[in-house]
Amino acid sequence: MIEREVTIMNPIFNNLESEKQELIINAAIKEFVKRGFEKASTNEIVKEARISKGSLFNYFNNKKDLYIYLIEYGIQVIENLYEKIDLNETDLFKRIENIGLQKLYIHQKFPHIFDFLAAAIQEESAEVKDMIKEKVDHVYERGIELIYKQIDYSKFREDIDIEKAIEILNWTMFGFSEKELHQINTFEDMNEFGEKYLIEWKKYSEILRYSFYK
Repeated sequence: MIEREVTIMNPIFNNLESEKQELIINAAIKEFVKRGFEKASTNEIVKEARISKGSLFNYFNNKKDLYIYLIEYGIQVIENLYEKIDLNETDLFKRIENIGLQKLYIHQKFPHIFDFLAAAIQEESAEVKDMIKEKVDHVYERGIELIYKQIDYSKFREDIDIEKAIEILNWTMFGFSEKELHQINTFEDMNEFGEKYLIEWKKYSEILRYSFYK
């Protein structure tokens, strides 16, 4: 779960109940992921969020301000995730396993936030493109640095291409996570789902460990 409050720029929006904030955030993110910045409809956002259009523009001056807010919100969510990376854990499999679990908890609260940031990087609208590059690129670069920082690569076999092994590990983790996410809403208890997730992931990771490690 996200323990530290995400920085809110808009004081009126900040005063809303957290449940209503999350409803608006998720509705807006879903629409921007689906249509991109230019084609995203504020009518669809307010319909999904069950608020009036006047209320939306009371919280945010215009669609661009809303989009910028969501970018900064998403960045803060990612930063919170980075803070949970245990740099004392030097085993790559365990570190990626823990990161994957944290992403699942975030996904339960904000189902489309990772898709939104990924889509934002591909956004071509001149109105927001430069802002995205300025704000998002360095966050992902920092994440890659942190994920692999202080990893004990001596555990890998000498005949293994470590870069390719990491790619295979990442592909496997991504595919596994996508598969599990389709089941996440069938569990009312996230702890129960988290336990199931770890049990299933260990079956995959053991195969890869056997293939890559000494």
